Amino acid sequence: MRKITFVLLIVVVGLACAGIFGFVTIRRGFSARDTPSVFETYVAKTTRRLSVPSLERNAKNPFAPTREVIGEARAHFADHCATCHGNDGSGKTQIGQNLYPKVPDMRLPGTQNLTDGEIYYIIHNGIRLTGMPAWGTGDKDDDSWKLVLFIRHLPQLTPREEKEMERFNPKSPAELAEEQEEEEFLGGGKPSNQENRGHH
Repeated sequence: MRKITFVLLIVVVGLACAGIFGFVTIRRGFSARDTPSVFETYVAKTTRRLSVPSLERNAKNPFAPTREVIGEARAHFADHCATCHGNDGSGKTQIGQNLYPKVPDMRLPGTQNLTDGEIYYIIHNGIRLTGMPAWGTGDKDDDSWKLVLFIRHLPQLTPREEKEMERFNPKSPAELAEEQEEEEFLGGGKPSNQENRGHH
């Protein structure tokens, strides 16, 4: 009888806490500008850890961290990941800092202490209720395994490597047009917008 009473007490306390948390959250709103609470962060990290199957968590990277593999992954990261994570993995981008939760700094222990299998699983499958999409396709995903090696390399990323990544970063149509105008101007021709002005 005491055991049933104890279990019921735990359930009642749990429901009360959930109710209070829900009430406070609704009163404050669901703004993405807020910083997740300690409780919310703990639940999210625990859920993420439990969602990775143990077989996947302990998977070994089939690639060695050679210069060629890391170079390939660096270009891939700049093209696909840096919009949110930044070339340096800090997450200090306009998109990264306005997501909820904010994009983590992947150079720090929160990411670096994950196993290779966990990082791969996150890249390949994404994380629900965050801005992290599932990038992998099919059963074999070499690109995601190579990205794991680059993420491991982020704490040692040199300024030169970071600068080289800029040429792989996606550009908007306006940025591409501006680059073309600069090339035309430097090549001796007039920028296209100045040519158009001359016809008016």
